[in-house]
Amino acid sequence: MTPSKVTVGLIQKSCSADKQKNLQETLRCMEAAAAGGARILCLQELFSSLYFCQTEDHDCFGLAEPIPGPAIEALVGFAREKAVVIIAPIFEKRAEGLYHNSAVVIDADGSLLGTYRKMHIPDDPNFYEKFYFTPGDLGFRVFKTAYASIGVLICWDQWFPEAARLTALQGAQILFYPTAIGNCESDAAYAAEQHAAWQTIQRSHAIANGVFVAAVNRVGREGALTFWGRSFVSGPFGQILAEASDVREENLLVSCDLTQVTTTRQHWPFLRDRRIDAYGPVTERYLDKPVPVKSSKD
Repeated sequence: MTPSKVTVGLIQKSCSADKQKNLQETLRCMEAAAAGGARILCLQELFSSLYFCQTEDHDCFGLAEPIPGPAIEALVGFAREKAVVIIAPIFEKRAEGLYHNSAVVIDADGSLLGTYRKMHIPDDPNFYEKFYFTPGDLGFRVFKTAYASIGVLICWDQWFPEAARLTALQGAQILFYPTAIGNCESDAAYAAEQHAAWQTIQRSHAIANGVFVAAVNRVGREGALTFWGRSFVSGPFGQILAEASDVREENLLVSCDLTQVTTTRQHWPFLRDRRIDAYGPVTERYLDKPVPVKSSKD
């Protein structure tokens, strides 16, 4: 039987070009988070390297590794030793010429519960991910860990309400969003607006689905990008339970009372009142005219 409360630990770090150093520093941060009571540890997107997608460089494919690979094997041992769940986002080499932006979920006994492959792949200045990553083909997934049923989505996925909804409908109590997001603008007001939008959309997923949302971002300057950190956890009612620094590395530890998922959904029954008979057109790219609602007996 899973506990009603669990402490999540978000590992917010800066990164270097040295993969092994990044891994060892991350393990030290995880050690401290586990000692502080964290039972589910989530690492930032592409945690073991710099955010290389700022340029299109074939040499960067050398950073990818298979599942399981060296980084995952090290984390498996840690999970088993500390009895913690780990969400490990990596650059996955699936086959020659086939790569994904993925996250591996490791249960508290060290077993691999499965992999989520990023579904939405951006292509913007300094975020040239389509050059590197094939869109995910495993769909939206929920992983029943020793401590909670969790969903994992990655960075650009966080802007899409459909992704959050489909994951929540499978029983997720916590949605984790490993992230690498920042800005290259010197305009402080615009940067603040970007951050506010990023946090608002994820808090809205918490409210609309009655779940906890945990977003972990990297911090520091890499190339043209300044990553804004500010990892946070939102409760099912959208309240910010805790938020990390915008400039420092930090372990953000937050206790989540999973009974709040049930309580919130009972008082705000959005899932009950969904008009599933009317949502079919959402799978269209664009609607040129209204679509009539099909008759329903519900």
